[in-house]
Formats: sequence, structure tokens, C-alpha cells
Amino acid sequence: MKILSWTAALLAVAVCGTACTSGAEATEVRGRVLDVPAAEAGPLIAGDLRFGLRMLDAWCARDPKANVVFSPSSLAGGLGMAALGAEGETAAEMAGLLGWPKDPLGGLKARSDALRGLPGVRTSDQVWADEGWKAGQGYLDRVATAYGAGVKLLPLETDPEGSRKAVNDAISDDTEGMIKDLIPAGALDGVGWVLTDAIHLKADWAQEFEPEKTATGAFGTAAGGRTDVKFMNGTGDFGYARHGGWTGVRLPYTGGRLGMLALLPDGDGRECPKLAAETVEAFGSGASGTRLELSLPKVDLSTGEEVGPLLQSLGMATAFSERADFTGISPNAGSVSAVRHAAKLRMDEKGTEAAAATSVEIEVKSAAPEELPRVAFDRPYLLLLQDLSTGEPLFLARVADPSRG
Repeated sequence: MKILSWTAALLAVAVCGTACTSGAEATEVRGRVLDVPAAEAGPLIAGDLRFGLRMLDAWCARDPKANVVFSPSSLAGGLGMAALGAEGETAAEMAGLLGWPKDPLGGLKARSDALRGLPGVRTSDQVWADEGWKAGQGYLDRVATAYGAGVKLLPLETDPEGSRKAVNDAISDDTEGMIKDLIPAGALDGVGWVLTDAIHLKADWAQEFEPEKTATGAFGTAAGGRTDVKFMNGTGDFGYARHGGWTGVRLPYTGGRLGMLALLPDGDGRECPKLAAETVEAFGSGASGTRLELSLPKVDLSTGEEVGPLLQSLGMATAFSERADFTGISPNAGSVSAVRHAAKLRMDEKGTEAAAATSVEIEVKSAAPEELPRVAFDRPYLLLLQDLSTGEPLFLARVADPSRG
């Protein structure tokens, strides 16, 4: 059984559910949770914010007229699991983009614990690997420590479509059905590892909007036109501040642990936002309770894309190239073939529901063609027939011209 080739320190259990009924059956292998020094989640969370704002800039620059919705947390989680197995230049680029400190394990563990402690939020991190490819013990321990992730073994190489269905079904389950078919047909051919992060949020406003006050109003679009949309209208005490050319209103959700910061730029807002992390952080400390009238559009947004080109434009190019080094995952791990992300966000008078998922797909490293010695008997040669046990020469010949008898 191939699982026995993994070290004895690992625990193997059968994993069933939707992934077993509609796709290939997965078996889970888990590493040890390491005893790492306690660390604050703050630096990692600040890194997620800066990474998210850079992604937003790149995404918007591609089409300033389009809606964009994504989860910096989910993207950072999926990429982070890959970064834990990266080496050399690959690791340096990924750590730089994600804003990681030199030793991120303690901070990543604190970040994961903080996410899992949020009310109304469900997160899932998972490494999926082909049954035939080993992952290093050190990598298994790091992803277990940082993300609470195990490794689910699937027949990615021999049954990529069944494996794809298993991964997609797991993501659908983890996002309450909001993210379906993240990975398209044929995408896992030649892939040996898929790293997935999923997040689902459902929260009610601490102060709900009254549906009877919802009314149609005009919205000036980024394309320069105007369109009629449904505005939720309410009067209440909200966190409010102005900073750096932005007006911020913070809307809390029930329980007080979650909140939404709505940011309105000065001017017409038609340009891509170029929002600085310091501005967002200033609203966190400076927004005060102010009684105001608020009109906020109801939204139902969705995005689904392969974001590899955006990541490369932000400086993470090596991971997608022949120079990629993910040998910390496995000697057989090649380059990243795709990073897929999908997100949905619905906001109405009652509250917000949102979900996102990320998959990072890593190819199996192609072996270089074996250099075989070539010997051509194209000139006179000898033949020696022997008794191999004694070396006795039974026949000896010299072939001077094979065309003659």
C-alpha cells in the first residue's frame, strides 16, 4: 500500500463524504503539529492586506470598468501552503509578495487560529496529492502546523477527472455551495498537487436595514454612465471617518467580531482606487461612532479567474517558470501551472453572505530524457561466445563484412 511509504509519524485515515460519492476516493495523511514559538498574527494579517490591495490594483488596471470581488485571505492561504514548500528564489518571491517574516510558522498558526475562531466564518485548507508522489515529512509538518492542513491522496495522475470532481465537491461543501466547479475539466492533467483554501462567511448586520426603506436610485458607474440600482437606506450610529481622500463607514455585524468598512473615494471614483494599507489601518483606529444617514447599494457580485498572470505581474514569476523550486514539497514537484480563484458576495438588508476558494496547481516535474550510451557496430568487430560460469571461450569470431558468408 503506497501510504506505507510515508513515514511512520503520519496518520492515514479514509476521508469520505461528497468527495467519495461523486469523485475519486481520497485518503488523508497528516503531519505533526510542531511546537513553534508563540507569535502574533498581526504581521501576517498586515501582509494579507497589503497583498490584497496590490492584487486589487492589478485586477482593476486590467479592466477599470469591471466589478472585482476576491478574498485576499483565501489567496494568501492557498499561496502560503505552496510557499511553505518553496526554496531559493521561488520562496523569496512568494514570501515577499505575501509579506512574510523570516520565520512565518508561528504567525501563520496564530492567523489560522484567529480565522477559525470567527463567528459565522468557515475556513478550510487542504493539500491534495497524487497517490504515487511522496511529500517530505518536513512539508507535511509545516502545513499541519501553519494551516491545520492534511494531505489527501487522490489518483490525480491516473484519474484526473475523478480527482477534479472530488476537489471541486469538497470546495462546494466548504463554501455552502456558493463556489462550484472551481477547477475546470482537463485542468489537472499532469498535475501532482492541488493546494486549496476555501472560506465562507454569513453574518447579519448589528443594525439591519428596513426593507421598506429600500428604494431605486441612480449610480454613477466606472464606465462613466448612470444606472438605476436598489439602495438600502437607514439612519443610525456608524463608525465614520475621513482620511487620505476617502470617506469610511464601518458597519458592524451581530456579535461585534466582524464588520464591513465601506470606502467612498473623493471625486467620481472612475479611476482604479490605489488605496494604501496605511489608509485602511487609519480607519481602523480613527473611525468614531457618528449618527448619519446611509444609502448603500444591494450587491450580488461574483468573480472567477485564473490569476496566475496577475501574480506574475506582481513579482511572483519564478514559481510559474522552469526555474520553480518546490522541492520542499517533493523532489517531483515542478512549477505552478495555475492559480484559480473564485468569489461571491451578496449583501442585502439583513446582512452579508460571501464565499471564496483558491486552488494552486503544481505540475509533476518532467524528467529529462535519459542519456543512453549508443554503440554502433558499424565496422569490423569480434564475437566471443563464452561459458559465463567459467569464462571458457566457446566461439570467437571477427566480423569483417556481414554481407559475406
